[in-house]
Amino acid sequence: RERVRAMFYHAYEHYLESAFPYDELRPLTCDGQDTWGSFSLTLIDALDTLLILGNVSEFQRVVSVLQEGVDFDIDVNASVFETNIRVVGGLLSAHLLSKKAGIEVEAGWPCSGPLLRMAEEAARKLLPAFQTPTGMPYGTVNLLHGVNPGETPVTCTAGIGTFIVEFATLSHLTGDPVFEDVARKALKALWKNRSDIGLVGNHIDVITAKWVAQDAGIGAGVDSYFEYLVKGAILLQDKELMSMFLEYNKAIKNYTKFDDWYLWVQMYKGTVSMPVFQSLEAYWPGLQSLIGDIDNAMRTFLNYYTVWKQFGGLPEFYNIPQGYTVDKREGYPLRPELIESAMYLYRATRDPTLLELGRDAVESIEKISKVDCGFATIKDLRDHRLDNRMESFFLAETVKYLYLLFDPDNFIHNNGSAFDVVMTPYGECVLNAGGYVFNTEAHPIDPAALHCCRRQKEEQWEVEDLMQEFYSLKKIKKFPLKRASDHGDGESAKSPEGASSEKGEEKRKSRKSSHSLLTCPSQSFNSKLAVLGQVFLDNT
Repeated sequence: RERVRAMFYHAYEHYLESAFPYDELRPLTCDGQDTWGSFSLTLIDALDTLLILGNVSEFQRVVSVLQEGVDFDIDVNASVFETNIRVVGGLLSAHLLSKKAGIEVEAGWPCSGPLLRMAEEAARKLLPAFQTPTGMPYGTVNLLHGVNPGETPVTCTAGIGTFIVEFATLSHLTGDPVFEDVARKALKALWKNRSDIGLVGNHIDVITAKWVAQDAGIGAGVDSYFEYLVKGAILLQDKELMSMFLEYNKAIKNYTKFDDWYLWVQMYKGTVSMPVFQSLEAYWPGLQSLIGDIDNAMRTFLNYYTVWKQFGGLPEFYNIPQGYTVDKREGYPLRPELIESAMYLYRATRDPTLLELGRDAVESIEKISKVDCGFATIKDLRDHRLDNRMESFFLAETVKYLYLLFDPDNFIHNNGSAFDVVMTPYGECVLNAGGYVFNTEAHPIDPAALHCCRRQKEEQWEVEDLMQEFYSLKKIKKFPLKRASDHGDGESAKSPEGASSEKGEEKRKSRKSSHSLLTCPSQSFNSKLAVLGQVFLDNT
């Protein structure tokens, strides 16, 4: 763990010294470059890692630097996907962690705050991309002028389906449903355009909804779409998103899985198109662990780990039958995915093999890619040639997952035994109780925060009714409220009760007959009553 901490500071301090305010450090020439916009990206991406390493003072300093220095009103063509996961995700995570970092937060926090306003401003710049006939977004947007007239309508699947975590969080915190609405519409458009055998391709035309690249797999171009169905389902307690993923999971097992490897197949026929393992696919065992499929996850992980041991890193493409790298795809840009899976699986199994992978990763990265000014992308794993680039995800993800693998007591691993109670304009609210959902750039989102900023009357009524019952200690006959329709902020997102109000009503009645609404079978009432993320203590 201490070696990982030292790695972080070696890279971070050289970024500040040689590259700030540019997006990324160029470690071989000790200077900087703008890559994804012009946002001091490495700083935004590394912000929550600072707190996870326990560096409160630097977190506070960087927050004030970003507030003064970052401007989204710039004439720059930015990737909609990358800006969302790195900038919006990084700012949201830092916003939700800022009280923990000792920052004086404003009165309405977490429903308001400077970092939240920055995240919202960045996300608003992305909204023009979603104005297409299908609701699937363009891949690139100009932050000043919107979508360029000649912009290509071809976007990769992940670039369409990787918004629900950040955008739903924004909608819940700000009360503006537009973000969650566009994210859901894009997810559903992909679902609607899956093939008859249940697979999605790699690139699609967002105007006509015609598949341009028809390779189906779990790796590059598709990966985080599947990840966000699972994480969106967990974050929003949304059964529909989970059932979509489970359907895909069946098709993926049926058509792409061979001997615990996953190949690329033609999306309509299911015939193998590329017997290749891509390093980006290494997130999959971690995702399987999130749905409880530990045995399959471990078997696939061990396959991927053999490749790591062969090269001291994961090449971008690995030819499975030949057992070697693919031409022009021999590099390893210090990606986090295998370490991410190891972190999740170690939380689930405590299998020491996973710590060995972590140690191997530290050894490899230090031995091969460490240079005087940071850590350099490995251009070729066969001869260890380096490239003059250190991607921001090295500090956002790779180092973070490594540190969390070796730090079992980190606050991120909180099991709910400790929490903070915050007063908001909408009542009492519980935060920092654990269960963090990482976005695909490893920015942790506190799921409880989504219930702090209630703009919806229905929920307030429900809570008020429960409070009334609490004080009068009488059984109420039924909830006097109509459920919201299937909008994300309403029934499907917040209520794990099912799709219709009648069903919810039936379940409520049957629950009442077995025990009072105010008691919980697993926990005595005298300690606390948790309702939709709020906690009411006896003595209030």
